[in-house]
Amino acid sequence: MNYRRIALFSCLLAVVVVTLGAYTRLSNAGLGCPDWPGCYGFVSVPTHAKDVLLAESLFPNSQLEPKKAWIEMVHRYFAGCLGLLIVFLCIIALRNKKQNVLPVRLVALLVVLIVFQGALGMWTVTLNLQPFIVMGHLLGGFSILALLSLLYFRVTDSHVLLNDKVSNSFNWVVGVLIILSIQIALGGWVAANYAAPHCTGLPVCNNIELFSLESLFHLPLGKENYEYGVLPFDTRLSIHFVHRLWALVTALAIFAMAWRLYRVAVSKTFKIAVLWVVILLIVQLTVGSAIVHLKFPLLLTLFHNFMAAMLLVSMVRLCFLIRCRCQETI
Repeated sequence: MNYRRIALFSCLLAVVVVTLGAYTRLSNAGLGCPDWPGCYGFVSVPTHAKDVLLAESLFPNSQLEPKKAWIEMVHRYFAGCLGLLIVFLCIIALRNKKQNVLPVRLVALLVVLIVFQGALGMWTVTLNLQPFIVMGHLLGGFSILALLSLLYFRVTDSHVLLNDKVSNSFNWVVGVLIILSIQIALGGWVAANYAAPHCTGLPVCNNIELFSLESLFHLPLGKENYEYGVLPFDTRLSIHFVHRLWALVTALAIFAMAWRLYRVAVSKTFKIAVLWVVILLIVQLTVGSAIVHLKFPLLLTLFHNFMAAMLLVSMVRLCFLIRCRCQETI
């Protein structure tokens, strides 16, 4: 059995799961099913009249909306398949532990993370979209994708070493990766608080006079239901604007990193990896601007989430090339 192909399929499935999770949030389907892991007490969305009546009696405070329920359940089905695949990867790694050819600790960490991610998915529903849980669930999905990508990189052409001059840049690239991760977290906080439409206009919000650092500390706590957001307008505007400001910081950091790495890099492989980061960043910035200009269309916003995932993977690729491929540099 080809472990590399399974790892690659896991990465692609993780991309699908992350994208479906974003679609679930953006289409306001997070509470399409008020229970977990089933839907109104069923393993799928109830459709027969008898099942619908039973579902309504079991959950009298929820209104069954089949479209939203199916969006939520499809996301859960794919996430469940990804979890099983990660467990399978771990079992294979453990069975070949003596050969020391597979990264056992990495796949073990993935198993722990996927279990915790499942718990976050449950709490997302049972705590009625509590923003901290929703953002944690988003970051968990991105973390799983990043680690699966690293797993694939590690089991692919592991014997090839790049004779390059960028090995001393590892800490700097990790720092930029952390900056990007903060930006992704801020995007998740915007989505969790339904703050995207509260900051219109480019490059600053139309009502920028309402921005306040103090309002950022108005945390959404103590509510029964957080669907559609509970924070005041000025707080949501401030949350969105901070996301934009950090996007600028992230862009400058990535451009500076890319410029330095490309200048000192020798191998074509590494230069191409750097260029991919830059291209993905430019596309992401363009898409982000277009989303605001076009009043936050669903599909374009979904593509914005997808591009964030691809940018994260490309940065993980850079870290991997420096750490594991340039270890015998000149």
